[in-house]
Amino acid sequence: MVLQTEKRYTPEEYLELEEKAEYKNEYRDGEIIPIIGETTNHNKIAGNFCRKFPLTVQGQDYDIYISDIKVWIALYRLYTYPDIIVIKGKPIYEGTGTTTITNPLLIVEVLSNSTKNYDKTDKFKYYRSIPGFQEYIMIDQYSFAVEQFAKQAEGQWIFKEYKGEDAVLVLDSINFQIALRDIYERVDFELIEE
Repeated sequence: MVLQTEKRYTPEEYLELEEKAEYKNEYRDGEIIPIIGETTNHNKIAGNFCRKFPLTVQGQDYDIYISDIKVWIALYRLYTYPDIIVIKGKPIYEGTGTTTITNPLLIVEVLSNSTKNYDKTDKFKYYRSIPGFQEYIMIDQYSFAVEQFAKQAEGQWIFKEYKGEDAVLVLDSINFQIALRDIYERVDFELIEE
């Protein structure tokens, strides 16, 4: 009996393959995992957050990136594509290009049925290992519901939950707030998408 072993990739092999890939893939310590396509609701939610953010923090030293920028998490040998990344100051790049950063201040993930368990557990654990990472926002794409984790000075993470279209998400690490009705503008909860 011959056991099949999965091919393990080096980070360099992954980056070379990712450059030519037709779709995005995450790299987890030697494994390449395809990222399932985003839905229209997923895309609207991320876009709504990004559209409101620059208007509110104009003149402050923050930049926001959506979907196509990777984060490198050295401790776990992980390349991942958060839905939204906010950095303060200049990006710190990993490698020679400008497509992978190592210094997110805040990360937003739009949850889907297929990714929510990973986003809430292992992925959050990986993100917490990033030294300057301060806040994690998870937005449900099926109802007016947002979960927020904010890092305190003592290293503890405080959890807050927001529900209903009248709730207002108030960020801890940045002077920014957004009503859930604005996050979910034009989202059709009747659509059954994955």
